[in-house]
Amino acid sequence: MKSVKKPLVRRAKPAPVPLLAADQGSISAPPPPSTKPEALHILLVEDSAMDVALLEHLLLPAGGKVSVTSVETREAFETELKRRPPDLILSDYTLPTFDGKKALEIAQRFAPLVPFIFVSGTMGEEVAIDMLKQGATDYVLKNRLTRLLPAVSRALLENEQRCERAQAEERLQRSHDQLRALTGHLQFVREEERTRIAREIHDELGQALTGLKIDLSWLSGRLPKLRPLRTKIESMSVQIDETIHAIRRISTELRPGVLDNLGLVAAIEWQATEFQERTGIPCKLTVDVTESLWEQNFSTAYFRIFQETLTNIIRHAKATLVEIRLAQDARGLVLTVRDNGRGITDKEIAHADSIGLIGMTERATQVGGAVVFSGTPGRGTTVTLCAPLPTPVGIGNGAA
Repeated sequence: MKSVKKPLVRRAKPAPVPLLAADQGSISAPPPPSTKPEALHILLVEDSAMDVALLEHLLLPAGGKVSVTSVETREAFETELKRRPPDLILSDYTLPTFDGKKALEIAQRFAPLVPFIFVSGTMGEEVAIDMLKQGATDYVLKNRLTRLLPAVSRALLENEQRCERAQAEERLQRSHDQLRALTGHLQFVREEERTRIAREIHDELGQALTGLKIDLSWLSGRLPKLRPLRTKIESMSVQIDETIHAIRRISTELRPGVLDNLGLVAAIEWQATEFQERTGIPCKLTVDVTESLWEQNFSTAYFRIFQETLTNIIRHAKATLVEIRLAQDARGLVLTVRDNGRGITDKEIAHADSIGLIGMTERATQVGGAVVFSGTPGRGTTVTLCAPLPTPVGIGNGAA
């Protein structure tokens, strides 16, 4: 039954009205669903003044902080959503200028997170189910308004929990991003420190030992030609040579100069040769790239992941052959390292103590890429690193 037309936007009286006992049994007013100090704002989409009054009467508990605004046209509905997004929307399904389906679409466009409940007397079960599938929170028939307060309380509680989860996920993501940024910064600082230490060891200690060897040679030419003295000088000279060699090795391991001077391809070739000479495990290297010098952080990430992969092969794989391929394709730069060892297991990949694998994954992420580990028992492990290519800073011949 339709009553006399009311104004386009109707405000509820600020003084709350107690719930009627009729048709509600023992149902009491729900506790305030939100801890916010401001009043709960409910938007009614309804063209019947009598129904608006009844719903307001049901929704305004004694002592509660609730404000109700009613609209009946599409224009007024959109205006109200833009002006003041509500905490809850209650909508009839049959309206003079538009229907409940359109009202739901408008609500999802302007206030997608606000619970939307249909309160209708003409809504069939099939239509109600269809509206629920399209995003409505709930529906209440006007001849069963005793369900209204439980439905409202449930919708507000679920929405509050959903908002809390979203906020928690946002905080977790922010924390994750900050941790990732810190990790990247620490890796950058670590590489800078390694470079500085490698340079100082090579330059300062290397030069000092070279000067010491020259002085020892000068001294040996002026001392008496005694056999024990000559033997001691030769032994000291050999020790100095060995120390110089150790300094060069340590300096290179800290930060190989070939990576900065000749680029990633040359550094991988050098590291593969060093690995083969040190372990006796043959390395088959294939390079199919057109550039050889990329931005420093990019090349460093690839080189360190490659180093860690070879270290894992030495420690765990029990391999007798390593195949390495560096190539460019539509995805970017792809580094594949495959061995014929025992094969890494899924449990080892997922284990929290696999710090090396975690570090490799993090390094790949820092350059916008990803690293994938796969293994087959008794048939070996494959490590694949792929990242989009940055702008090259030099051109190589790509030969291997």
